[in-house]
Amino acid sequence: MTVSQTPGPPEAITIAATNLSARLGGRAVLHGVDFTAGPGECVALCGPNGAGKSTLLRGLAGLLPGQRPRPRAVAYLPQGAACAWPLTIRQVAALGRLPHGDANPYAIASALAACGVADLADRRIDQVSGGQARRAMLARALATQPQALLLDEPVADLDPAAAQEIMALLAGFAAAGGIVVAVLHALDLAAAHASRICVLQDGRIVADAAPAAALPAAAAAFGLRYDPEWRPLLRPGQIS
Repeated sequence: MTVSQTPGPPEAITIAATNLSARLGGRAVLHGVDFTAGPGECVALCGPNGAGKSTLLRGLAGLLPGQRPRPRAVAYLPQGAACAWPLTIRQVAALGRLPHGDANPYAIASALAACGVADLADRRIDQVSGGQARRAMLARALATQPQALLLDEPVADLDPAAAQEIMALLAGFAAAGGIVVAVLHALDLAAAHASRICVLQDGRIVADAAPAAALPAAAAAFGLRYDPEWRPLLRPGQIS
């Protein structure tokens, strides 16, 4: 098993896993997975609960046993990330500077503005809505000024409009030369904003392609029927 965050030019890295297998609680959750994402890519990891998405993301972040993370270059936001202390949103974003050992005000302010919480910077994170707190946690990741963002369900607590805004922000980060790998259950968001959809099922990648090509496999993994002529594209029914 190899997981690498391979340096390229100074401004670019590659996120890769080769033959990655993992067990949790004595159960195999990944089986020899190969995955690569490079600069400019926004990749959605999709699949049902228990498919291995979060474990793959942790492996790509260098957080599985025996791995070494690179916190200055790779920012990781786990599922349900929350702040346990009554910090202000500005202070939460400033935590993203810990890998650099500074409190770069420009990086913090830019992250707050990008996530739409600059006007809440002096509010305590335990006194804002769940969606606003989610944005603050994303601002913490962006304040690191990473080359890659690895995010586990980054829009889970957001309303539809806010989810679209955050996904557009992530797509823009990738378009500017960064790498985004995000676990998503909302296939409509993946189809609209990702450059690739990687579908996991039972600990294996069953599809990895541009959204239009990957959607049939994604639908099947969730037990949905895919019909490109229907709106929405995915609806309950027998898999065809």
